[in-house]
This record gives sequence, C-alpha cells and structure tokens, in this order.
Amino acid sequence: MPRRGALPVGTLLVLLQLAFVPSPLAGCLLDPCLEVTPNTTFRCTGLNISGVPDGVPNTTQNLDLSFSNLKSLGSNYFASVPELQLLDLSRCHLHTIEDNSFMDLHRLFTLILTANSLQHLGKAAFYGLTSLKKLVLVETNRTSLSELPIGHLHTLQELNLGHNSITSLKLPEYFANMTSLRHLSFFSNKITSISRGDLDALREGNRLNLTLVLSLNNIKSIEPGAFAGIQLAELALRSAFENYKMQTCLQGLAGLQVSRLILGEFDDSERLQDFERGILNGLCQVQMEEFVLICSSGAEDDTDNLFHCAGNASTIRLVDLGIEEIPQVPAWSKVKQLECKKCSFEDVPAQKLSLFKELRVLRITQNHVLKNFEQEFEGLSDLEVIDLSENRLTFSRCCSPQFLNCPNLKHLNLSFNSEIRLTGDFTNVKNLLYLDLQHTTLFGPGSYPVFLSLQRLIYLDISHTKTEVKSQCTFCGLNSLQVLKMAGNSFENNKLANNFKNLSHLHILDISSCKLEHVDQSTFDALSELKELNISNNKLLTFSPAVYQPLQALRVLDFSRNQLTVLLDSAREILPDSLVLLDISQNLFDCSCVYLDFLEWIKERQELLQNKELMLCHAPSYMANVSLPSFDLSSCHVNTAKVASSVVVLLCVVVLLLLIYKYYFQLYYFMVLLSGCKHSAERGDTYDAFVIHSSKDQEWVTKELVEPLEGGAPPFHLCLYYRDFLPGVPIVTNIIQEGFLSSRNVIAVISADFLESKWCSFEFDIAQSWQLVEGKTGIIMIVLGDVDKALLRQRLGLSRYLRRNTYLEWKDKEINKHIFWRQLTGVLLKDKNWNHEEVNLM
Repeated sequence: MPRRGALPVGTLLVLLQLAFVPSPLAGCLLDPCLEVTPNTTFRCTGLNISGVPDGVPNTTQNLDLSFSNLKSLGSNYFASVPELQLLDLSRCHLHTIEDNSFMDLHRLFTLILTANSLQHLGKAAFYGLTSLKKLVLVETNRTSLSELPIGHLHTLQELNLGHNSITSLKLPEYFANMTSLRHLSFFSNKITSISRGDLDALREGNRLNLTLVLSLNNIKSIEPGAFAGIQLAELALRSAFENYKMQTCLQGLAGLQVSRLILGEFDDSERLQDFERGILNGLCQVQMEEFVLICSSGAEDDTDNLFHCAGNASTIRLVDLGIEEIPQVPAWSKVKQLECKKCSFEDVPAQKLSLFKELRVLRITQNHVLKNFEQEFEGLSDLEVIDLSENRLTFSRCCSPQFLNCPNLKHLNLSFNSEIRLTGDFTNVKNLLYLDLQHTTLFGPGSYPVFLSLQRLIYLDISHTKTEVKSQCTFCGLNSLQVLKMAGNSFENNKLANNFKNLSHLHILDISSCKLEHVDQSTFDALSELKELNISNNKLLTFSPAVYQPLQALRVLDFSRNQLTVLLDSAREILPDSLVLLDISQNLFDCSCVYLDFLEWIKERQELLQNKELMLCHAPSYMANVSLPSFDLSSCHVNTAKVASSVVVLLCVVVLLLLIYKYYFQLYYFMVLLSGCKHSAERGDTYDAFVIHSSKDQEWVTKELVEPLEGGAPPFHLCLYYRDFLPGVPIVTNIIQEGFLSSRNVIAVISADFLESKWCSFEFDIAQSWQLVEGKTGIIMIVLGDVDKALLRQRLGLSRYLRRNTYLEWKDKEINKHIFWRQLTGVLLKDKNWNHEEVNLM
C-alpha cells in the first residue's frame, strides 16, 4: 500500500538542488496496461474504462481486462483488437452485453465471463465468434438454458455453466447442432430432477467425446429412460444427489453408454450417510468402460455388492473409500484394471484380488495403514502391472512367493514403502521388465547377487534404499538392463570398483550422492553403450582419462558438485564426439594462470556446458567466486612496463583516495549533480534491476528472488554484487557504475541485517539521490517479514521513505507470494526493452 509522510531533510535539500538540474523523464505517466509478451499479451486489470485501453495495439492476441469496471458492452466493442484469441472479462461488473459486441473477432478461441451478473444478453450478443472453442459463463446469474443465445456457435468445444442457478437440464434443440462440444459443465447448480426428453439433443450425432458434469447439484430424481440411448465420454456425479436418493437416481441411468462414470463425494462436502446394500444396482443397466467411486466415509461396511454391477466395467478406481477389504468379486467379472487409492487395507488383499481372472493392471497406493504382504496372488495369468507404491509395507521373501502363476508380470513398483528383504528368488516373476524399489529400505542387495534370475529386466531403480554395494556381483544376471538408478546409496570404502562388468547394454546410469572418493580404471570398461551418466554430488578429486575413455557413446555427463580443480587437457581430449551436455558446475576450480588452457577451453565450449553460472573459481583466494565463463584471460598476460606503470598509477590513486576520503560524500554528491543523465545514457540499461541487500541475506536473495526472476518467463537480468561486480575494482565504483548506471531499477531488500549495515545505508542514500537526479523509476522496496518494526522506526530516513512510497512485503503464505510476484514483475516489465532471443524464449 502507498505510505505517506513528511520528506526527510536530506531529500528536501536534494529537491532544492534539483531545481537547477532538469530531468528528461519528468512528467512521465504510468501505463495502465502490463505488456506480458511484446505486442501480443496485455494485462489491463482493475481499470475504470469504457473501452479497450489506448495502449493496447491491434496485434494483441491475449487480453486480460478482469476486475475492471466495464458495466456493459456495446456493438463492436473490441473492433480495435481484431486479432484476439483469448479475452478475459472476469469480474468486470457486466450486466449487459448488446448485439454484435464481439463482432469480427473471428480468431477468438476463448471467452471468459466469470462472475458477472449478466441481466441482459442480446440475441446476437455472441455473433461474429466464428472460431470460439471455449466459453466460460461461471457465476453469471444464469437460471435456464433457453435464454442463452449460443445456438450459432458450432465450433464450441467447452461450455462451462458452473455455479449458476439453473434448475432444469432441458437442453434446447440447438445443442443437436453443436457437434464439436466436448465438455459441458453444470457444476454446482440447482438441478433437482432430470426428465425423459431433457437430453434428446444429445441423442443425435456422435457424442462419444462429450463430458457431462453434474457434480454438486441436489438431484432428487432421474426419470427412467432419461439417459437411454445417450453416449458420453464421461459423466461426473460427485456430490450430486440428495441424501438417500442415490440408489433411486442411479436406476434412471439405465440405457446409458459412457466411457467413464464418476460417483462419490468431495472432501469438503457432506458424506454418504450409509452405503446401503444394493445402492449401485442401478448401474447394472449402464454400459461403461471405467467406473470411479470417490468417498471418504460411509462405505466401510455393506460393500459386498460393490462389484455386482460395476464388475462389467473394464477399469475400476476406488479412491479414498475407506474400505478395509475387497468386496465380493463376481465370477463373471471383466475387470482388467483396478486401482485402490487411499483405502484402509492392512494387508495386501491378494486372495480376493486373484478372483479378477482378467486383471492386467493393479494399483494399491497411498494406503497408510497397509503394512503386510502375507497373502499370495495366484493364477493371474494376464497380470502385467502391479503398483504397491507409497504404502508402509514391511515384508521379507520378496518377490517370487507373492506371485504364484503370474508369468506375465512385467512392471512391479514397490517404491516409497518401509522395509523389504530381497531373497534373490524371482522364479515366478522372471519376466519382469521394470522393477522400482526407490526410497524403500532394502536388505539383501549389495551383499550378494539377488537379481540373478532377472535376465529380461531393462529398468531397475534402487535409489535411496540404504544399499551398500560390497559385492562386485551385485548386478550379476541383469544382462538386459538399460537403466540403473541407485542414487543416494553407497559403495564399500567409498570406492567404485568393477561393479558393472556385465551391464553391457546399459544406457542410463545414476550413481549420484553415493559418497564416492575413487573410481577404478576398469569400472566403465563394459559400458560401451552408455548414453547418460550422473556421477554428481560425490567427493571425486579427479577426472581420469583412463577411467572414462570407454564411454564413447556418452551424450550426457553430470560431474557437478564434486571436488574437481581442473579438467586437464588429456581428460578433455577423451570426451566423446557424441557428448552434447556436460555439467561440471559447483566444483573447486583453480583459476591460476597455470591452467590458462583450461580457462580458454571453457570460453570456447560454452554451448556444451550446463549451469555455467554455477562454475566459479575456488582458488586462488583473491579470485574466489569469479565466474569461469567470464574470466578475463588477458589478466594472465603481464609485461614489465605495464606493471611499472600500474604501480605508479596505483600509488597516485592511493594518495588521491586518502585526500578524498574525508570529503568523500561531498564530492560524490557534487559529481552526481554535475554528471546528470550523461553517464546513464552512455552506459545504457544492462540490467533490469540492481539488488541492494545485506550479505547475510544472500541465500534468500538467491533462492527466493534471483532464481524465480532470472529463470522465469519472461526472464529478467539482475545485477548482484557477488556475481556481477568487477574483481579488483573499488566497491564504491562498482556500486555506481555496475549497479546504478547500468540498471533500470533498484531493488532494496530490507531486513534486520540491512538496517545494521553501513554499506547498505550508503547504497540506499545513493539510490535516493540518483532517483531524484536521473528521474528514474522509483526504488522497489521489499520488506522481509522478520524486520523489527521498532528498529525500523529508529532509522528515520528509511521509515519516512517507506511511509511515502509503495513497497512490497514478503510473507510465506502462497496467496501473499502470488500477489508479491504479480506486483514485482509488473514493475520490472515497465519500459523493458526486449531483444529477439527473449521474445522467442517467451
């Protein structure tokens, strides 16, 4: 919020001086629209306007006018933006849309009118929208469909009428001609009954791709035959029935043909009181491919008939149902895919599940009370996929005894469980192709060869399983393996020996975060087909050519976060020609001139290197944190004459600095006022903003500010003292030349440490003066949430500045972060000059 108060005395003095220094930017007005993407996307929200803002060009394709005060739309209202593809008019206080309001918007695909109390719609209100695909009329005070003038929108694919007061599902005849319609939503309306003939318009033509949403209504009855002959892709009926009316209403679905039927409740809605026997009997007359039942409570008991009519579906999903055991399975069941998510099984119900003789895919996930796997699957000859991930399973004798006569099992996922002991017996599942055990504590692997019988396995993930590889035959038998992931584990003596000798077909190997200190010369000899190697986050000191030379098919190599000091010439020569990505960032690089050839190679091969911004010098100490790609190679070429001249100049500079030290601030302000806009014009706007902050807040600035802004879309270029200031240049010079003279804005991160820092106070004083002299856009203040308000008031100049200027406040809540980023990017986009590369990136 804008804060107002008295001007500081220092600021008043500078203002008086500025009467004699004209500013070229004086009198500039703020543009009411934010240009998100150059010439194509504009955000003009919260305006009091009566038409398209003047600053919006006729090339605009996406226009957001939400939260503005439009009130009504007249004929040809958007004639000035004929190229529109998306138009958002949410919460614009619209009550009237006259005929031909959207005339000639032939390219408009999406029109959003959410939360407008539309009292009058002209019969030709939507004329001209010949390409419209999505129309959102959520919360627009609709009471019926008959008054909706959309019969001519034959290209419409999605119509959202959620959160209105529609009481009847009677579809007007024109729906029969809307054959492109794919999504029709009546979510949260007031439909109480569905009669025969209401859906007649859907019987004509092919509606196999249409999704009909009737969730959150209060349906009391569905007349038999109302859905007879109807074909739908999906019918959603979550929290759609009045209490105790569900069984009767489902009988009215007889004759429906639907690909997916969704029943159940929402987490925040009233639950089914009783899951009565026979409540789903009405589904016996419904032809469906997939049945989804979502409900947190009320279905724990009396579920013996759950599959009685749903068993004719090929896919059944039970989500958050709370059942403790699998209901009775009919002998004629045709279920091929079954998912039980967030149920209440304590033991894997393998015996009951084995009655689904045609089962191919089984998923039992996120059951937080599921601990045991004592029952056995038997006779499921078609079973191919079993996913038991994200439970709390603890069992031994994995994995053959659990899968009797399941010869076609190819995918087994036991990841994110508690503890599993592998015995090496995979006799009944020897045809496995994919085995995922990540983030589950394993006993067995590493000590002896437990995978010997998995000759066909092509994917194995044992990452973060507390496995310590002690045997060189740990992976024996995996002759077909193509992907091996074992990050976060360890090797005996932190040494990588000849552990992969039989994995000749391996394509991807991840051994990151394994505490490795040494790699034997013959380790990778058999991996001639390896394409990706991740050996990052270890403790490796060298990159030995003899070790990595066999990897001639390598395309991606991640050697980051190790302790490498230099990539020697012999190591660079053995890098394969196939390599396209190389990450050696966050190592301990030595930037001494003795390694000049390595530094030159970095300059030449930047298209190959990943995360170049994280490649920093570690030694010598005076070069610490200098970026390798931007290293000044000329500093390694020194001659005697230049050294002598430099010494003389240095002595003169030292004397001069001693003379001006006492009168520094007076001289500085004098130079600022004399220079005016000259230096700024000469130097240009290299950065979008110069960030002033305490060194103790560097971690917050890097993670919470720099990474989102520089890595987002659109990207911004920030000036940071620890990254962008020139080495060997006085701090004050860097602050003025690299900071203020090269930046369009100044961002000040106010914290408790900022208030205690003399350098921060100095930089802030310069920022205020430079803002007044240059006529720059204001300083962007970011106040961190832990700042002591009493301490803030003691800093009178800063406190008064905050009271009279807009500032941003950082809080951890998601809604506050959303507002924070929207405001900050809006300011930074102001007057930004776009280059061709940035436009293509967005």
